Amino acid sequence: MEFFIHTKTFGFMGKSKPAMFFSIALILASFIALATKGLNYGVDFAGGTIIQVKYASAAPIDDMREKLKSNEIFDGASITEFGSADEVVIRMRTATSDVVVDVGDVTREALKGTGDFEVRRVDIVGPKVGSELKEKGIMSLVLAIAGILIYVAFRFEWRFALASVLALVHDVSIAMGAIALTQMEVNLDVLAALLTILGYSLNDTIIVFDRIREGIIGGKGVEFSEIIDDSITNTLSRTTLTSLTTLFVVFTLFVWGGEIIHAFAFTLLVGITIGTYSSIFVASPTLLLLGFDVKQYHINLAEKAKREAEKEKMRNQFESGVM
Repeated sequence: MEFFIHTKTFGFMGKSKPAMFFSIALILASFIALATKGLNYGVDFAGGTIIQVKYASAAPIDDMREKLKSNEIFDGASITEFGSADEVVIRMRTATSDVVVDVGDVTREALKGTGDFEVRRVDIVGPKVGSELKEKGIMSLVLAIAGILIYVAFRFEWRFALASVLALVHDVSIAMGAIALTQMEVNLDVLAALLTILGYSLNDTIIVFDRIREGIIGGKGVEFSEIIDDSITNTLSRTTLTSLTTLFVVFTLFVWGGEIIHAFAFTLLVGITIGTYSSIFVASPTLLLLGFDVKQYHINLAEKAKREAEKEKMRNQFESGVM
């Protein structure tokens, strides 16, 4: 048979049940992490003020805290290192409503005498704007998944669409669980990473589904599970190489990219790993669980071809003037 061109087929579907249990366990762990720890929303979504300060030497954090206590603007502010000992971030959950006050100047004045430093960044987001950004972020994820569902259903079949969307929900849920577990700050960069995961995971799944569809058309009389195993095996080298090269780049950003993109790179690391796994062990086995019928698919293809032939015949008769 022309479709089966390689010498060895890996039995992925034989390991699908343990893999599905593993996925369910990961999703449950993610939901528990989200319920118990919650997401650590950054200034982008929660509102507030971030002030980034860099010192010429190690930042005197204890001295900074004492100095900032003297100004009510900094009530409840937290000071943490930002990537290195000489750089810190001051976070305040409330944003000043006084547009006349320059928070950067106030910070410089408050920290006088703590050493040689410069204020490198001041970000202020009001609570209303943060709430709107959060709502639009959630909406963007929902619309992306809905658009994917429609696209895959149109291109393949509704079972393929449902399987791909379940795999995407699986990937995003686990990525968000990892973010909650590590208490990474959720900001617009993390949202961008989650949307990137959707696209990356879908790309992997579509490639596998394309191969499965080719196998269905060219593999009459072959068990559907065998077609899936053969399809995944044929795309395995491409999937592995693409995922590994992408992971190398993202891992480099995670280690050496600096604190400012740390959460973004971490989200991508988790998402790409899980997305590659889900294309093989979640999306494809779901087709089996949904009861995809290869024989019925061939019948539908034959009926479609017959209708197209009849339309073409009527078109030719109309063009030649014979009806």
